[in-house]
Amino acid sequence: MALAGCNAEDPRLPTQLYEDAVQKNQANQGAAAKLMMQRIVQQYPESEAATKARKDLYLIESMQKKELGERQQTVKQGLKRVTDALSRYKTKKGEFPGSLTDLVPDYLESVPETPWGHPFLYRAYVGVPMEDVTDRRGNVTQRMNTKLDHYHLCCLGTDFEPGGEGMAADILVRDGEILDSVKDRTFPPLPTPQPLR
Repeated sequence: MALAGCNAEDPRLPTQLYEDAVQKNQANQGAAAKLMMQRIVQQYPESEAATKARKDLYLIESMQKKELGERQQTVKQGLKRVTDALSRYKTKKGEFPGSLTDLVPDYLESVPETPWGHPFLYRAYVGVPMEDVTDRRGNVTQRMNTKLDHYHLCCLGTDFEPGGEGMAADILVRDGEILDSVKDRTFPPLPTPQPLR
């Protein structure tokens, strides 16, 4: 004789999962709470817990988008401070610094970091390594240019890896202009040959 309902799940399970998700969200574990609520909606779509989870998912996603926007704005403000300092340095010295530490203390109070504590990646380079020089007689010779007249500045996302979406997305700046994110895991190529300094 088979026992009735021995394979059925406990009807309290969706409610318990929902309560656990709410606790995680209140403990600032929004990502874990979101995953649990998505599971409730997928596995128990007709339950009262799924109805509540759908509403909460909308709120969690709205809050995450707002937080993402605020963090990206903070990063862009940080990048703007660094690019302004680089511009002032170049105006005074005639070229960009070899390292962001060269900006301290005259142009920045400290070496800049992202809001999550990662360093900005910086690379100064020579835009035209070999340049033509014409003398008074019109003879053209080439000489190596050593002035660091261009730079890449990058903020890798929270994962500190190239690429990524959302909070892990990267921001690349070239000579003060924000470009698309570093999608192919590499910086744009530098002109060669770069002089040794």
